Amino acid sequence: MKKVFVFLVTAFLYLLISIPVLAAGEDVGKVQSFIQSVIQVLVTLAGLVSAGFFVWGGIGYITSSGNPESLDRSKKTILYSAIGLTIVLGSFVLSNIVTQLATGSFGTN
Repeated sequence: MKKVFVFLVTAFLYLLISIPVLAAGEDVGKVQSFIQSVIQVLVTLAGLVSAGFFVWGGIGYITSSGNPESLDRSKKTILYSAIGLTIVLGSFVLSNIVTQLATGSFGTN
């Protein structure tokens, strides 16, 4: 019980003495450009991974030598990499649309 009391008193004093945090002022544009840069890097990496899986599936398709299991697995690899790439590109387009709408509504500061 004594430890809980000491903890509560310490937490209260910490919250009482803490320095107030001020809201961001003019640097909102920097945050927006940082987030856009992160999204572009992630889309680029996803495109590279998807291209790698396309190649992997294509090689598996070519070298399946009539084995139906290998052929089916390669087709699924190509299909799933195409679906993943479509989702990533769609999210990239959607994020650009949201950014343009927000910039038009709120400005860039």
